[in-house]
Amino acid sequence: MNAVIAGPDEHDLGAALSAVGFSVTRAAGTANRPALEEAGIHDADLLVLTDAALATAIPVATDLTDDLRIIAYTTDSLPEFVKGQGHMALDPELFDPEDVAAEAADTDE
Repeated sequence: MNAVIAGPDEHDLGAALSAVGFSVTRAAGTANRPALEEAGIHDADLLVLTDAALATAIPVATDLTDDLRIIAYTTDSLPEFVKGQGHMALDPELFDPEDVAAEAADTDE
């Protein structure tokens, strides 16, 4: 399983995802198309957005990758133009990274 994180990882979700079997890469900067491609979005199963200001990465990533799961792990609300594209929107103040990672690894959806 491959995950790309866009945005800072202040809560160490990357380590939690690695612990449940994900290979984790990070999209640099504004997580634009070149940054997502360099991070391996074409082979990703999961995109984690940790900064709502980078929300344009969601439609770009879903355009590049079929069956991509999206998790917004941020205290900020996502803009309206991407709200229907995410699978989960979780507040890091309410959900521990280990619980989010375990849910992300559950492929029985």
